[in-house]
Amino acid sequence: MHCPYCKSKLTGKLGTNHYYCWDCFVEWTVENGEYTLYQVEEDGSLCCLNDLFGKHWYLKEEG
Repeated sequence: MHCPYCKSKLTGKLGTNHYYCWDCFVEWTVENGEYTLYQVEEDGSLCCLNDLFGKHWYLKEEG
């Protein structure tokens, strides 16, 4: 699995359809082929970044 944000291969699976990138420190989920990107806050909570990048940000990157 490659990170959809930075394209790194240093990723890990946290749970069903839930992943983490060790290079850019973001988490993401994949549901029905759609990615949701999260920033991990200092207290461990997740902040959804879809509002910042747009709902289909990963499609713009691919082409």
